[in-house]
Amino acid sequence: MKNRVGRYSVYIKPLFCLVDLTIINSALLFFQTNIDQHLLFSIYISVLWSILSIKNKFYDIKRFSKVIHIIASLIRQFLIFALILYAFIGFFKQSNISRFEMGKYFLTVLILVTFFKFLLLYFLTKYREVFGGNIRRVVVIGNNTKTNQLINFFQNKPEFGYRFHKNFCIHQKDFSWDDCFDYIVENEIDEVYCSIAELSNDQLREVVNFTENNLKILKFIPDNKDIFTKKLIFNYYEYIPVLSFREIPLDDSINKFFKRAFDIVLSLFVLICILSWLTPLIALLIQIESRGPVFFKQRRNGLDYREFYCYKYRSMKPSKSTNQATKGDARITRVGKFIRRTSIDELPQFINVLKGDMSVVGPRPHMVKHNEEFAQRVDKFMVRHFVKPGITGLAQVSGFRGEIETNKDIINRVKYDIFYVENWSLLLDIKIVTLTAINAIKGEEKAY
Repeated sequence: MKNRVGRYSVYIKPLFCLVDLTIINSALLFFQTNIDQHLLFSIYISVLWSILSIKNKFYDIKRFSKVIHIIASLIRQFLIFALILYAFIGFFKQSNISRFEMGKYFLTVLILVTFFKFLLLYFLTKYREVFGGNIRRVVVIGNNTKTNQLINFFQNKPEFGYRFHKNFCIHQKDFSWDDCFDYIVENEIDEVYCSIAELSNDQLREVVNFTENNLKILKFIPDNKDIFTKKLIFNYYEYIPVLSFREIPLDDSINKFFKRAFDIVLSLFVLICILSWLTPLIALLIQIESRGPVFFKQRRNGLDYREFYCYKYRSMKPSKSTNQATKGDARITRVGKFIRRTSIDELPQFINVLKGDMSVVGPRPHMVKHNEEFAQRVDKFMVRHFVKPGITGLAQVSGFRGEIETNKDIINRVKYDIFYVENWSLLLDIKIVTLTAINAIKGEEKAY
């Protein structure tokens, strides 16, 4: 059996933890908290911070972790840490402690821990990129589009700390599993990436046995045709493993509550602070240019494919046509061009959000006619309807808004929508809303 060598830098997580413990202990010296037993308090917060960090996996940050996940981890950690701080007052009967000074101390620790966490992560990426430290040596078994994309990622992103060594094409005549395994052992490869689509059951068993016996990490590249997300979840019914095809975060009642609260608060803000004065102005401009209703409503499919009326400011001349707007469409008025370019025409949909038909963020709803067409053309299109449709969405801020010009447009839109359905978080919603506001100010090429 070979030893696992050179895979991890064992000092990284302890270093992060030591920096944080230094901050939460030393920051107290700068505030007049009136704590009588400083040693007791120091032991108390250090022990509970460490336990909380283990429970929350606060330092379990992968090299491919996204910033939004790190921020979510910080929020979870400090929400509970705030309770721990104020629990000290009651538990140890420290009635003289200044709650105000304790609050300032908490905010200072929050800012400093966040700052140094991202600073250390930045230095870590530079350590990998410039000095070649904290490296994982990898090989890829298989030859297809997904393996090529992965190899390009390894080669073009040195800051993630992967060093690509070799690609084994199992369909080549001179390919040998013995040569492959010998290469992995001799070059002290840390991780083996296999395209599962190219392996038979026997070959899969052989690779698994080899990696386990030689303490190598084995990872699979799934055969997810048309690049749709498949988030498989293992559950156990007593001792029986059951595989769920996907888990939808918004099926959880707590997540559903927070998303609905976010929708209501933002909708009320927009309706009271913006639409209350903007609607009369837009209505006047619309009526001056073309007679007809100020609002345009259209049947769309929402949660569980239920139909509802989606509201917009009218941006076109009254017409019976149900075709999508195209670039230079003669039906679009001059006012319509402006409100479509800035996405102002979508603002009445906050009424839909308040009614509960839509959410602020989610897959964009299509006309009933187009839904029926896309459902026939695009595999997994209906997955979008597991959640409420949104005024904006991940696909829209990722460059796939507006007219569906080619089949690729709708396929990519569905790909991002499914990713959103399976990976929802409140922070992701906030990020999408922020990017939508920025894009509305800058203007978008396909906003016509």
